[in-house]
Amino acid sequence: MKYGIKKYYNCAVLFAFFITVVSCKSTSLLKSGAVDENMTAKAVIRNHYYSHINFKTLSGRMKIDYSDGNATQSVSVSVRMEKDKAIWLSAPLGIVKAYITPERVSFYNKLDNEFFDGDFSYLSDLLGTELDFSKVQNLLLGDALFDLRDGKYTVDIANDNYLLKPKKAGDLFKTLFQVEPLNYKMATQQLAQPWEKRMLEINYNNYQKVNKWILPSEISIVAIDGGQTNNIKVEFRNMEFNRALNFPYNIPNGFKEIVLN
Repeated sequence: MKYGIKKYYNCAVLFAFFITVVSCKSTSLLKSGAVDENMTAKAVIRNHYYSHINFKTLSGRMKIDYSDGNATQSVSVSVRMEKDKAIWLSAPLGIVKAYITPERVSFYNKLDNEFFDGDFSYLSDLLGTELDFSKVQNLLLGDALFDLRDGKYTVDIANDNYLLKPKKAGDLFKTLFQVEPLNYKMATQQLAQPWEKRMLEINYNNYQKVNKWILPSEISIVAIDGGQTNNIKVEFRNMEFNRALNFPYNIPNGFKEIVLN
């Protein structure tokens, strides 16, 4: 695997930030509502931002299934998150730990005695699109990665969702968004760089009502970079809101640093 990280644990590191907020007190899965064919793009976008939620912390476990076409792996990890500030992950026995903030991405791997401590370029390279903490957090909560209020969009109906497309397509970067009509959360987000043969598609398979919030319960991701395709499914379990959390993280002495070229 790239930079010498074994696929099983690289998968865990990659999804240190794919941590969403599903509680053990969640209700049954929410079904899609009916689309309104008279809804304007501005109204869909406005309702999407009305759906945004606020919380302080979350903690629990998540299950990650990963496939690259040659191998399939599954791992359960402990996760902790402080909104807008930090995401922490620990694989079984602490073999891999990761700590992500708006300023840095850091992880270490005890199997290879290696660590990375730098910016979001590592995660951006793995998923084939530019990432920062805000985009990651929006992805987790079922919100648009980009601020839809900054552009102009057309609206259509697709798969019983509202399909938003930019009126002016980017020269190098293509986007589309499907918004589900019941709660106006994301159903699908697709980011593509056709000339680079790169595409990231995020599908929110289910939503749940947790306390007063509407949140994703299962996310499927397809990341294509040239001839390489990675498929990831993330399920969220036993999550709790607003507990007092700490984020223990120290890179062991003597580990070799992973340096990006």
